[in-house]
Amino acid sequence: MMETERLVLPPLDPLDLPLRAVELGCTGRWELLNVRGAPESTLPHGLPPCAPDLLQEAERLFLSSPAWLPLHGVEYSARKWQRKTDPWSLLAAPGAPVPSDLQAQRHPTTGQILGYKEVLLENTNLSATTSLSLRRPPGPVSQSLWGNPTQYPFWPGGMDEPTIADLSTREEAEEDIDFEKDLLTIPPGFKKGVDFAPKDRPAPAPGLLSLSCLLEPLDLGGGDEDESEAVGQPGGPGGDTAPASSCSAPLARTSSLEELVMKEASTVVSPPEPPKPPPQEQWAIPVDVTSPVGDFYRLIPQPAFQWAFEPDVFQKQAILHLEQHDSVFVAAHTSAGKTVVAEYAIALAQKHMTRTIYTSPIKALSNQKFRDFRNTFGDVGLLTGDVQLHPEASCLIMTTEILRSMLYSGSDVIRDLEWVIFDEVHYINDAERGVVWEEVLIMLPDHVSIILLSATVPNALEFADWIGRLKRRQIYVISTVARPVPLEHYLFTGNSPKTQGELFLLLDSRGAFHTKGYYAAVEAKKERMSKHAQTFGAKQPMHQGGPAQDRGVYLSLLASLRTRAQLPVVVFTFSRGRCDEQASGLTSLDLTTSSEKSEIHLFLQRCLARLRGSDRQLPQVLHMSELLHRGLGVHHSGILPILKEIVEMLFSRGLVKVLFATETFAMGVNMPARTVVFDSMRKHDGSTFRDLLPGEYVQMAGRAGRRGLDPTGTVILLCKGRVPEMADLHRMMMGKPSQLQSQFRLTYTMILNLLRVDALRVEDMMKRSFSEFPSRKDSKAHEQTLAELSKKLGALEEPDVTGQLADLPEYYSWGEELTETRNVIQVSSNSTSRVFTTLVLCDKPMSEDPQDKGPATADVPHPDDLVGFKLFLPEGPCDHTVAKLHPGDVAAITTKVLRVNGEKILEDFSRRQQPKFKKDPPLAAVTTAVQELLRLAQAYPAGPPTLDPVNDLQLKDVSVVEGGLRARKLEELIRGAQCVHSPRFPAQYLKLRERMQIQKEMERLRFLLSDQSLLLLPEYHQRVEVLRTLGYVDEAGTVKLAGRVACAMSSHELLLTELMFDNALSALRPEEIAALLSGLVCQSPGDPGDQLPSTLKQGVERVRSVAKRIGEVQVACGLNQTVEEFVGELNFGLVEVVYEWARGMPFSELAGLSGTPEGLVVRCIQRLAEMCRSLRGAARLVGEPVLGAKMETAATLLRRDIVFAASLYTQ
Repeated sequence: MMETERLVLPPLDPLDLPLRAVELGCTGRWELLNVRGAPESTLPHGLPPCAPDLLQEAERLFLSSPAWLPLHGVEYSARKWQRKTDPWSLLAAPGAPVPSDLQAQRHPTTGQILGYKEVLLENTNLSATTSLSLRRPPGPVSQSLWGNPTQYPFWPGGMDEPTIADLSTREEAEEDIDFEKDLLTIPPGFKKGVDFAPKDRPAPAPGLLSLSCLLEPLDLGGGDEDESEAVGQPGGPGGDTAPASSCSAPLARTSSLEELVMKEASTVVSPPEPPKPPPQEQWAIPVDVTSPVGDFYRLIPQPAFQWAFEPDVFQKQAILHLEQHDSVFVAAHTSAGKTVVAEYAIALAQKHMTRTIYTSPIKALSNQKFRDFRNTFGDVGLLTGDVQLHPEASCLIMTTEILRSMLYSGSDVIRDLEWVIFDEVHYINDAERGVVWEEVLIMLPDHVSIILLSATVPNALEFADWIGRLKRRQIYVISTVARPVPLEHYLFTGNSPKTQGELFLLLDSRGAFHTKGYYAAVEAKKERMSKHAQTFGAKQPMHQGGPAQDRGVYLSLLASLRTRAQLPVVVFTFSRGRCDEQASGLTSLDLTTSSEKSEIHLFLQRCLARLRGSDRQLPQVLHMSELLHRGLGVHHSGILPILKEIVEMLFSRGLVKVLFATETFAMGVNMPARTVVFDSMRKHDGSTFRDLLPGEYVQMAGRAGRRGLDPTGTVILLCKGRVPEMADLHRMMMGKPSQLQSQFRLTYTMILNLLRVDALRVEDMMKRSFSEFPSRKDSKAHEQTLAELSKKLGALEEPDVTGQLADLPEYYSWGEELTETRNVIQVSSNSTSRVFTTLVLCDKPMSEDPQDKGPATADVPHPDDLVGFKLFLPEGPCDHTVAKLHPGDVAAITTKVLRVNGEKILEDFSRRQQPKFKKDPPLAAVTTAVQELLRLAQAYPAGPPTLDPVNDLQLKDVSVVEGGLRARKLEELIRGAQCVHSPRFPAQYLKLRERMQIQKEMERLRFLLSDQSLLLLPEYHQRVEVLRTLGYVDEAGTVKLAGRVACAMSSHELLLTELMFDNALSALRPEEIAALLSGLVCQSPGDPGDQLPSTLKQGVERVRSVAKRIGEVQVACGLNQTVEEFVGELNFGLVEVVYEWARGMPFSELAGLSGTPEGLVVRCIQRLAEMCRSLRGAARLVGEPVLGAKMETAATLLRRDIVFAASLYTQ
């Protein structure tokens, strides 16, 4: 039935209506007449005149007769108005904010004003570019999310933010300055200065202005009278007071508040009572999860979030601490339910109307969590490198690198932040990206609480202790005792008819290792190999076999698992190529029903509908669709992102029965299976093949066992070749997981971001890193010990070093230096780990005065004791012992050789150490050796002749030769010392030694507390020198324009900035720039090829030359990275692919240009688009709009089709 078209008529004008309005007199009443026409009035003079038509008037005035317009009058053409010049207006500046205010002092009872007091005002003139305080005003709305590279970060938690009181105290302390000696004559950064010397001093150096000459015409009288008055009244009220306190030294300038506190602590005079030991600080508090939380609902009657299930004990404990706004570290087994803690924190933040940031190590996990949390809470946003969804939400999900960028850029999101949730914290062990976690933890402000979620790690308390000391707050460590679904580990030996259905239990659900099962697997493997030898000859297959053997093994294994209802299964294979081979080889395997095939088909059609037509026909898409219809799936980094998401979603629905995956599938993806199969227990870690680490094995094996569905999870290790050794299996399955280890390293971005903020120092960042934690955790104890030693040193009596004892300090220093020089000679070789078992003469068994060690060192060493090698002679009956000596204990090697039976001596001595044989007499071999030693000591009381290290032992090392020469010189000086002839020498030497030992210990403690003890301090100075050489910072450490541009880069900051400032990119087209920059983000090595245009070939060479120049500067400044290693980080294998993609080539045609897997190509182009956006921001910062427009165009050209297809999790 056809619909009747409806005519739409325009509305009627009031004058078209068949009505006429008539006004009745002056009463304001109107009457309608049923006659068409204009309104009328009953007034005597009719209606008032109406205004003329404006349109007609404009036509008449401006179009018909425009001569009246002023522009046609010549008399007005040269007319101008004189402007009064005011040059001083150019110098006008807004007034400084008032630093203080007057506060009324009132009577506490009557309120009467008694007076006024001036008080300092805080937070005056604060801004995002001058202050780190949270009390500064917010920045522009457009920068509230990402911040700005020119803004300051907020003050990191755990560092003491200076207050007005602190600054005023420092100002008062700094008033005690010697204005003759402590003042600079040339300000930093200036070429000329001011001379403060009096008139009678010689003329100032050239380039200096004389202050006295400049001030001579001025009358500054009044000072002389006061001065003469003070001098002329010594007995006045001020006569008894010293001009300055004798105990208060001038305050030395320092660049760190910690140093200032440490120096003050060292000079404070302690009270007379003995100091108490410092209380043991406990920042990491373990929480007991074995006892149930009975009063949970009484403590939290209205929880912020409720689940359909009852939370476990460890989850309840964590929720209790979250309600108290505590920071927690949850180290739980895989699939134990760590996400419950994160969900409660998000709900709590929504209840408090604050914000939460959830960080994950990988982008795929961020997308999955966004889908899960959005379905649960609704108000959730996602921030990744190329996606920005709902940034105003109360819960933001992002990668850790983005959070670091927001912290450095001073994002205003940090103000409202209550929780930061770090998922998969054990990713801090990653060598490349682990430093990001440490930077973020250090830079988080004090008001933010921390939630750490991790797999079980052995040093969770140590890691939490580091964060607690860092943030000065207690961290509650909550760990699970066991997995909620226990695992059973099996060996599978082959596909022979006898063993194809047999799995050999190796580790049961209670954690017991079954050696019986291991030996049964070995026997089964031997039997199969013997049959193979009978059939194919004696040569046994030592390797893992080819695709045919793999296919047979997997067909028999999967058939067995299918009959036992142990699907779905995840097969972990440590190679992308083997994943594809194994899945493609199972062509005869079909594991899905017709209804499941229909569901898979509809889901695929719905997901692939967002792709363009040619992208739907990609070989990988077609191949994956065919596999998925049969219940098989492949998941690794070479798969297209949208296909990986399809595989994950189908696997979570239970439609993918067998998934061949690499190790990345186990990183945080909450998709458990019934069974996990390991294709091998060896993997290639980038440099060599090795066995799986216990932590890696547990992480992947933890995917087995679905909570609430399976009583136990099954883990199967395939033995394609020989059965692995039992010790290796035991170590892998039952060993401790890898500890959390610091991967902290210095990066140019970190250095520049901290150098541009005056109040933050790179040294403070290094001090707070996890790598420095073992040496820095005792800092407070060191400070207290330093104060005690300072007090003790002040109470010691000064030694007398006058007269004959004048060279006593030199004598002491010569003796110490001689000992150190001999140690240098002794340990100069690489045998520091060697141990010498020595027979030693002694008076008592506990005495330890070996002959080889030299003389018995008296309390007061005389020259003979220091210079010679006086041998020990027992005063009473001679005894002996056996001692272990290190190379440092050997003073010299003698020319005398004694022949002894070492084995018998050691055997007899160890036998006589047992209580049963303790009183037995020594053997003849021992007695003979002791007599020989005693005879030698009596023959050479001053020491036997020794071998010279240089002449006799032929040691030609420079340090050995110089040490030998210096030792001879010191021996001559010690022999010529006069202080040893004084009768007061022993007493004064002991006083001096005690004082010097205390001073040495104080120097050691000061070194441990100072920046000089930092492990990375030399590298920091080298990197700063690189930045100074390249012009990123000046001599005073101020960040210049190039350094600020480098701060805006996410990676390869030096190379990108140099390319920008060298104008290497400005002359190229956008697609050429994108192709060249692919060498900085591509991870697969390869050659650019010969088919490139000449412009790109020249560009590649120029990029390499710039990288080579930077590498040479680094080597010249002392960094240990060679030029070849630095240039080798660039991979130009995808230049042609990116160039053609930017020019519009379909993705289906790119596969023939490179052998790189499609997934890696997509990842490269995605990272490249992020780099183009960062370069666009840097170009705007430096004032290059042309380059900025080109980078914008390049990013637009890259962002299309399947490469930037929206994630299925965000739809």
